[in-house]
Amino acid sequence: MKRRDPASPPSRPDLEDLLEALLSLRSPGELRAFLEDLCTPSELEAMADRWGVVPHLVAEVPYREIHDRTGVSVTTIGRVARCLDLGEGGYRLAAERLGHRAPDASH
Repeated sequence: MKRRDPASPPSRPDLEDLLEALLSLRSPGELRAFLEDLCTPSELEAMADRWGVVPHLVAEVPYREIHDRTGVSVTTIGRVARCLDLGEGGYRLAAERLGHRAPDASH
């Protein structure tokens, strides 16, 4: 792996090419195969763990309960929560498109 300043994001052309590759895939099976080629098993597990806590956070489940349900560390849960609140909106957009919503305040 090439050395890179950890504070700088991937170069735009590389990132844009990756995004195009992801968007070119047409089925969950194609995406799974691509991600399994692209990522190590631990990278995939980390991404799945992070995504797995999103529905719980959107549903306003307490961190400790999310940890008990998923086994994901409270630190990771906090990082995902920070991205939900202050990130680029990707987690929230995907969660909404998949039907994950906050509890209705009227109930």
